[in-house]
Amino acid sequence: MADPVIFETLNEIGIINQLASTKFRNVLPAGMEVSHFSVLNHLVRLGDDRTLASIARAFQVTKPSMTNTIQRLEARGLIRVTPDPIDGRAKRVLLTQAGREMRDEAIARLGPAIDEIAAEIGPVDFKTALPFLKRLRAYLDAERDRPGSPNR
Repeated sequence: MADPVIFETLNEIGIINQLASTKFRNVLPAGMEVSHFSVLNHLVRLGDDRTLASIARAFQVTKPSMTNTIQRLEARGLIRVTPDPIDGRAKRVLLTQAGREMRDEAIARLGPAIDEIAAEIGPVDFKTALPFLKRLRAYLDAERDRPGSPNR
């Protein structure tokens, strides 16, 4: 019996993620991990001044795990952590100019690999796939945050 098409699709996305992460890891600036880039990219994409807890939830990791990543980024001057003015126990995470530049540098370093992929596959297929992938991501984001969800 064949696997359901949705499982096959999610499986392909998972494999692509592993392969792309390895390719990306190999070109990142010294001392930067894919997880570090991911947080910087998250802050650029959605805007900074987010709570540490919300970032941990977005990445589906524990607060202590995200705290470790945040501390490493802060030590490099890529983000700034401040107390939450409303809830003094919470921390807010702000992107620095150096963090934005490091994220942009990481993307620029990926340029040759992107050019290679574009030469082989072509940008039209990516443009065609992107709306579907965005809808899938939006659904999975919403599902994660829905009360009673097993992913919560």
